[in-house]
Amino acid sequence: MLSYVEGEELHGGQAKSQLVRNAKNTVAYFRDYLGQEFKSIDPTPSHQSAHPIEHESTVAFKIRDTEADTENTVTVGDITTRHLKRLRTSASDYLGKIVNSAVITVPTNFTDAQKAALKSAAKEADIDVLQFINEPTAAVLAYDARPEASTADKYVVVADLGGTRTDISVLGSRHGVYTVLATLHDYDVSGFKLDQVLIDHFAKEFLKKNKSAADPRENDRSLAKLKLECEAVKKALSIGTTANFSVESLVAGIDYTASINRTRYDLLGNKLFAAFTRLVLHAVEKAQLDPLDINEIILAGGNSHTPKVASAISAAFPESTTVLAPSTSATAINPSELSVRGAAFQASLIVDYDSEDIEQSTHPACTVTKHLSQAVGVLCISGDESSGIFHPIIEAETPLPVRRTAIIATPREGGDVLIKLAEGSRHIKVTKPEPKPKKEKAEDDEDDSDDDSEDEEEELREKTWKIGTVLTETAIRGIKKGGKVEVQINISEDLSLNTIFREVGGKGGVRGVVPSKVAENGSA
Repeated sequence: MLSYVEGEELHGGQAKSQLVRNAKNTVAYFRDYLGQEFKSIDPTPSHQSAHPIEHESTVAFKIRDTEADTENTVTVGDITTRHLKRLRTSASDYLGKIVNSAVITVPTNFTDAQKAALKSAAKEADIDVLQFINEPTAAVLAYDARPEASTADKYVVVADLGGTRTDISVLGSRHGVYTVLATLHDYDVSGFKLDQVLIDHFAKEFLKKNKSAADPRENDRSLAKLKLECEAVKKALSIGTTANFSVESLVAGIDYTASINRTRYDLLGNKLFAAFTRLVLHAVEKAQLDPLDINEIILAGGNSHTPKVASAISAAFPESTTVLAPSTSATAINPSELSVRGAAFQASLIVDYDSEDIEQSTHPACTVTKHLSQAVGVLCISGDESSGIFHPIIEAETPLPVRRTAIIATPREGGDVLIKLAEGSRHIKVTKPEPKPKKEKAEDDEDDSDDDSEDEEEELREKTWKIGTVLTETAIRGIKKGGKVEVQINISEDLSLNTIFREVGGKGGVRGVVPSKVAENGSA
């Protein structure tokens, strides 16, 4: 967001404050307009600021950006360049040295044309774009870059409740390699809608106390005041249980003050919180996963500071799923900074490479690769095959080539052990509780449906593995009591397998090679 006051250029919070008195010269929420034709944009987010217009088939704004009284037509590309110049200057002043390159995050639905327009705007701002990375990938990277982070395979949902839109992404994280499995974008659930809930609430309360006054929502200036104060209230309720609302001269010189508690706010926004949760569940379903599969949910965006957002998500997922948000974890990263932290970390990794090397390493020929569609693991059997337990070693959606090593426990009694290397697919087993016998009620007992609902037990859902194709079998004889077996699996890009099985602490081992034709059943 940027604004012009008699030729002076303002950015960020200073620009936002100009929405009340200088809305026509304030350009807001212009990122999604970049690289698009005017006929394809939704101008709704700019309703209370400078309105986008068509200029040579692209998007532009008519604003007074100089001291003169005349309006100038400024394209969205030029607006972006000016904003990037300010960001570059601020970063250079903070670091004490010139910043001339950057890693920039973009939404997952940013088109090639939008990326090209952003890169061109950055070049005009004397910024060399080292790489574009998706915002959800940057968010996951921000957490995985911490020293205490685990590199274990996991499924992660990044849920970004932004100001003008909601973006949900489901990723598979495999030892630091990220694969986007599904994305979902929604423009009806956003921070703006939460602001609107508060705007409507305080406007109605104002009219109750001032019945002869005009509706503040029908005046652009009054509406801008309402919106700015409601944003402040929303932030205050993210860290406290109550917040005060105060606007001078809201309508016709009438001052208005009020207060609201978090419980009331949660009730007002309940439909939006529920809609956001449904979007997350829909994205998980779109990725052909189940809530039981999800290991982490990262809440991004400034609106994720709201505790109710995290609690609603937590209630929809099992306890085994970690929800990373300020209200659920003391070590959670600021949701507003997730993308930029991830981008900064990525920049630190690649800044010393030549631009040609970076371009080649990020080319689709390198980044687009085969993935396993099913897990590969071992079935350790001793005696009765029905007692065998499947141990997934390489999860589904793992990019190839891949190597994994695992230690597998064997039966306590030791002896000869047959180990099968097989594919496995995850299934959800649903166990419905047996209905309880109904108690006979006396004639004078009242029918209480609430009591009946409380007595109903929830169905039990758990993950199970269904064994698919057996890829290879290996027998290891004479394993010591309580012994363990080390299993190493290598899968090349052509789906050929190399395996090593050996007893931990023992001598020798069993090596095997399985040609790629063995896995033609669809491992990748």
